Amino acid sequence: MKSTDLRILFAGTPEFAAAHLQALIDAGLNIVGVYTQPDRPAGRGHKVAMSAVKQLALQQGLTVYQPEKLRSVEAQQELAALKPDLMVVVAYGLILPQAVLDVPRLGCINSHASLLPRWRGAAPIQRAIEAGDRESGVTVMQMEAGLDTGPMLLKVGTPISPADTGGSLHDRLAELGPPAVLQAIEGLAAGSLSAEAQDDTLATYAHKLNKQAAALDWQRPAAELDCLIRAFNPWPLAHASLDGKPLKVWAAQTAEGAGTPGEVLACSKEGLLIACGQGALLLTRLQLPGGKPLAFSDLYNARREQFAPGLLLGNGQ
Repeated sequence: MKSTDLRILFAGTPEFAAAHLQALIDAGLNIVGVYTQPDRPAGRGHKVAMSAVKQLALQQGLTVYQPEKLRSVEAQQELAALKPDLMVVVAYGLILPQAVLDVPRLGCINSHASLLPRWRGAAPIQRAIEAGDRESGVTVMQMEAGLDTGPMLLKVGTPISPADTGGSLHDRLAELGPPAVLQAIEGLAAGSLSAEAQDDTLATYAHKLNKQAAALDWQRPAAELDCLIRAFNPWPLAHASLDGKPLKVWAAQTAEGAGTPGEVLACSKEGLLIACGQGALLLTRLQLPGGKPLAFSDLYNARREQFAPGLLLGNGQ
């Protein structure tokens, strides 16, 4: 059987998933329905917004389904009535119960943004950078009831550079994932693809992101804080405090220096040098309350007096 003969359901929500859906559309696959999370308030105005996947699906004239959950008999019957051969799931955000996993003839496959079994869970891209990993990638796996525990069909890797942020790695994996999914679909259609079980002893868990996870604790080594700052750019953004007010840190680099953790050691157009528990960080791009992200050279020209050596930055609590 050819991949174009398959009846495919797609399930996903954010931009990462939309990149995969676009690849399936471009390949001419028969997408019989698109599942995405219900419209929710987003942004500063909290206006109800469609997901990236829904926007793309509607542009392409695809039928969209948005159940609150898939545990109800009605939702499962609606899905089964589409008679899918295969379901492709990418960052959907809803749990697929066993009754749904059992519907497609070829099962459900998932494109996960890590080299499994490392970084199962909700935030694999950011957690890999935060941990100082040197490599990331995409794993296409056959789904089962456990969280990202299913047998692996394909893997594609990419180095994590010292300059990578959560945003840059996300964009690179969004390019690597779709071709891998297409290759997996072809292999499944032809019956030529075999799966490899994950080694559970090597598994790590990528906890969901929140603002508290991005708080800067100056007692930690500078190298760890550098990883954290890059991992949580562009969201939720690493943050500290200055004079009791929040200070968002968009970019930094490790540097030489010693002092009380959080102490401003030097202030120049190159950046703001802050003592850490081990070493120092040169903060090069900051955002003050109510302002835009700015290179520190711009802040230095306008607000030099706010960053005098000897001041202490607070932890991002």
